[in-house]
Amino acid sequence: MKKTLIAILAVAAFALPAAAEVTSVSPQGFSVVHKGTIPIAPDIAYSRFTGIWTWWNPEHSFSGDAGNFRFDPSPGGCWCEALTEGGAVKHMEIVFASPGQMVVLRGGLGPLLFMGAQAAWTVSFEAAEGGGTNVTWVLNVGGYDPGNFTELSTAVDGVLGEQFTRYITLPQ
Repeated sequence: MKKTLIAILAVAAFALPAAAEVTSVSPQGFSVVHKGTIPIAPDIAYSRFTGIWTWWNPEHSFSGDAGNFRFDPSPGGCWCEALTEGGAVKHMEIVFASPGQMVVLRGGLGPLLFMGAQAAWTVSFEAAEGGGTNVTWVLNVGGYDPGNFTELSTAVDGVLGEQFTRYITLPQ
């Protein structure tokens, strides 16, 4: 037990986000960036990302169960969620997939799904100097929000930041 706790703490210390912020906000949209380094190779980091049900907080799902997610990492593939009472949600569509390097998704996360807004989420994986992988998430959102995206950008940054932390601190 003690060895496991020490290993988890070591990974968490190595995998803390280096940067997380809303980089721009306008009445037409916003951008959010999260960056960090994890102690695994880029191909494993990519594979970990595509297993989204293992790290996404189920509180930020429609069904309350991240096990209801499926993620097909190929162009036209879907990050979808089965609903417990039947039906499904298409969170985002995969538009670019290069294993070990990058995946790009388009669609709406959370409240964006019900708005006149769309997002492009670019997730990149680059070998880090000295080992591990630099992971960068960039979410660009455009469309209409009566609040000019001011409050929404902060909320989306918070939720995405939580997911990023869960992703990079997932035990090996």
